[in-house]
Amino acid sequence: MSFPKIKYCPGTLSEGFDTYSRTALNRVFQGKKVHHVLPYDSPASNPDTDQLFEENRKRMSISGVQEKFSVLLDKNKLRLANEDEHGTYILKPIPGAGKKPDQMPANEHLTMQIARQVYGIETAENALIFFKDGTPAYITKRFDVKEVGSLPNGQAQKLAQDDFASLAKRTPQTHGENYKYLGNYLDLFELMRNYLTTYKIDAPKLLKILVFNYLFSNGDAHFKNFSILETPFGDYRLSPAYDLLNSRIHIDDKDYALDDGLLPRNLAQGNIAIQFAKLAEKAEINEKTFQDIMTLMISKSDLVEKMVAASFLNDTTKRNYFQSYQGRLNQLNKKEMIIRNDTSM
Repeated sequence: MSFPKIKYCPGTLSEGFDTYSRTALNRVFQGKKVHHVLPYDSPASNPDTDQLFEENRKRMSISGVQEKFSVLLDKNKLRLANEDEHGTYILKPIPGAGKKPDQMPANEHLTMQIARQVYGIETAENALIFFKDGTPAYITKRFDVKEVGSLPNGQAQKLAQDDFASLAKRTPQTHGENYKYLGNYLDLFELMRNYLTTYKIDAPKLLKILVFNYLFSNGDAHFKNFSILETPFGDYRLSPAYDLLNSRIHIDDKDYALDDGLLPRNLAQGNIAIQFAKLAEKAEINEKTFQDIMTLMISKSDLVEKMVAASFLNDTTKRNYFQSYQGRLNQLNKKEMIIRNDTSM
């Protein structure tokens, strides 16, 4: 693969940069002058480094189908973590399955940046990065690891994190192989009520993420892709959002990852906008907060278009991505969603 010509920051997608901007370096790499090219050829392309990737992959404890590697920042250089070290970054190269797999790193990076920059959703810090042969990868900073002292010795403090499948006590052994796709999204709010003293603060944040996932065709938002995170005070809050991408580009999935959809089947009546209104009502999110979220989510088309244009997707995928967004936007932008009182059942 030829090395792409860079005109936009591979972190923030700001124009006029041929590497990471200062903002990206501060957010993702502790302000250190990290280069956007890794000191490795891409996995499975060089026998001399393939063993390093294979050993690293076996030590990764992060679940999921896509291959992931543990990386740390050694001074101002990124490298694969060794056996006795705690990685503070997760590296996700091009996967080996799905449609347009070469577009997946740029897809996830773009979607995460839109979530943060356009809609104000707290996300895991992230960037696009490249192997020496020009192949792209997605890199994200672990929010469940707090760096302590000097990283070359692998020192890091692990913060407690539980995904919603764990909170619901679901495992393949107890609920079958489909365990993380069971239920509906109202279940997530019920779990937060049980575990978070910050429920009133975090419930609107979760609703915004769910609306975002619908708007950007993220059909893989299952129970393990939402988490709660330990705070410095020893309690818990909703974690930053992660694993956001337009999955429809890569797989023929449903509108929702969960089997029962947005709501329990007896409540899932009306168009999607009305159903979000019902979800907000059941989650005890007040009317003004709900309206503010919906107004925000349907009013940023120009900014979304600008960020898609600045992304590292190829031209065809850029068109597909933005057209998909416009189709979902039209569904959300129904006038009947404005009046939540009409959804009472």
